[in-house]
Amino acid sequence: MLSEETRSKIRDLATRYPNRRSATLPALFEAQAEKHWLAPETIDEVAELLEMPPRMLHEVATFYVMFEKHPVGKHLVEVCDNISCALRGGEELLRHLENKWAIRRGGTTPDGRFTLRAVECLGACGTGPCVMIDHRYWERLTPGDMDQRLAALSPDDDPHKTPGDLALPPLQAPGS
Repeated sequence: MLSEETRSKIRDLATRYPNRRSATLPALFEAQAEKHWLAPETIDEVAELLEMPPRMLHEVATFYVMFEKHPVGKHLVEVCDNISCALRGGEELLRHLENKWAIRRGGTTPDGRFTLRAVECLGACGTGPCVMIDHRYWERLTPGDMDQRLAALSPDDDPHKTPGDLALPPLQAPGS
């Protein structure tokens, strides 16, 4: 169950758009911000709050890679392993993190702090290796740079916050 605070935010989002379906992405982000991933029952709950068929929200949640469909660590570290990044040090970064955390790609550290993924392409082929830490891009990283970035993450950071640009203000009628 989502908290009453999150449920209230989702109900409010539904009123901000001329069509409730338009609130789908920000509502799913709100749910993910609380739960850190979208379990099927969480998606069903969001669908109920938006008064939409659950199937529609499941389709959206499974289409977009920014929605987590399985539990992940507090911080998600994704390293591009496409050929451009691999040739520029992406594979070295992946091996470095696997050794540092004693996990394999796709794994989560025993303390639940980090999940490591190899991803096909982050769209920064000219400035690789590219890494995404908690959905923020970093380019031209070395293992030393990576260690510095990770050390800068506070244990109290909550990387699962809703992106502010998706929670839009209410629509205003022209001239009002």
